[in-house]
Amino acid sequence: MSRLSPRRGGPSRLRGETPAERADRNLVELLQELRVVQTGVQIVFAFLLGVAFTSRFPHLDSFERGTYVVTLLLTVVSTAVLATPVALHRGLFHRGAKIQIVALSAQLAEIGLVFLALALNGAVLLLMDVVLGRTAAVAITAATLALFTGLWFVLPRALRRPGT
Repeated sequence: MSRLSPRRGGPSRLRGETPAERADRNLVELLQELRVVQTGVQIVFAFLLGVAFTSRFPHLDSFERGTYVVTLLLTVVSTAVLATPVALHRGLFHRGAKIQIVALSAQLAEIGLVFLALALNGAVLLLMDVVLGRTAAVAITAATLALFTGLWFVLPRALRRPGT
């Protein structure tokens, strides 16, 4: 038995939840997680919008401009994907589809985190390239990408209960 699942049947059985109650709880938890992560998206997007209006922006080389454009687009995509669960809930909540909403929203949240991690690392690459130069920027971005990959994707999978 793992520390995460003290008895057979998992948390729903321990809580005495019906599938509908579990879906309600999972949706509330997921929407709260998305509120937190949207702050990160907003910070990156605000940073990127501000960068375009600095006096240094016209002096960026083609690599830096490309990094800027890709990072901005990754931020927009992460915003769209991470906000989709809210739109799904809003559009389908009276149709008895909460279990499907939760399942799809959980997948979208994971996809959104991938795009957000890439956007954050794009911002690191751009900033470090301007401040420290290309070689240092690539090395630092590789390290931050490894950090995000480990903390956001590898660690949760490693701790996941069998069968979930």
